[in-house]
Amino acid sequence: MITAEINHWAVLVSAVVSMIIGFVWYSMPAFGRIWAALIGKTEAQIQAGYKPTTFAKTFGIALVMIYTLAHFIDYAGATTVGQGAITGFWLWLGFVATTTLMTTTYEGRPTKLWLINSGYQLLNLVVAGAILALWA
Repeated sequence: MITAEINHWAVLVSAVVSMIIGFVWYSMPAFGRIWAALIGKTEAQIQAGYKPTTFAKTFGIALVMIYTLAHFIDYAGATTVGQGAITGFWLWLGFVATTTLMTTTYEGRPTKLWLINSGYQLLNLVVAGAILALWA
C-alpha cells in the first residue's frame, strides 16, 4: 500500500484557513447576500443556522478534505506553492466541479449558485494545496 508523508500541522492550519476563507466568501458583503437569495433564505435564517455544532461539522469536513488533499500533494511530489495550487486545482476540476455541477444540473438550481459554492471550493483547494506543498 502506498503511504504518504503528511504534515499534520499543515493540514490543521489549512483547515483553519479554509474556515476563514468560508467566513469571508459567504459573508454578506461578499457572496452571502446573493447565496442566501439563491437558496431561498433570509439573512436572519442564515444567522440562526450559525451554531457551534455547525462550525464543528464544517471544520471536521474541512479536515477530511484537506487530509485527503495532502495525500495527493505527496503523491504528486508537489513541493512548491505553484505545484500545490495546481494539484488543488486539478482535484477541484476533476472531482468537485464535476460532481457539484452534475448535482446542480439535476436539481435545477441556478448556475450562479454553483459558481458561488464551487468558487469557494476552488479557492479552498488551491490555497490548501499551496500551504500543504510549501510545508511538505
